[in-house]
Amino acid sequence: MQKDFDNWNNQKKVIHNSGENKFYHPRDIWWCRLGLNIGYEQDGKDVDFERPVLILKAFGKICLVAPLTTSLQKHKYRIPIGLIEEKKATVILSQIKVVDTKRFSEKIGVLNKEVFINIQKHIKSFF
Repeated sequence: MQKDFDNWNNQKKVIHNSGENKFYHPRDIWWCRLGLNIGYEQDGKDVDFERPVLILKAFGKICLVAPLTTSLQKHKYRIPIGLIEEKKATVILSQIKVVDTKRFSEKIGVLNKEVFINIQKHIKSFF
């Protein structure tokens, strides 16, 4: 599959130069411009290269996130989290990464506290 890295690179420059840092909290779910990545790393989709992410940890203008998917693929690093924008969603814990909040475009919602605690337990079990 051919990826349009040039288009993503142009968009990334715009986000870097004119994007605004967003106010957020852990458990928030945001549309995030993850862009195009290498190999099996999770990409953003469509013209804005976006995908929903769950915010796991706050570090000021950057934060730790995990991308979401609607794929039904079963894997020990994919944890179902319920409906997000009326679609069954799963958090992909094997794809956790740090992002600048300039990448965020729109807040979708806040994850249920008990589900978030379950995700934290899964992450701690990795170490």
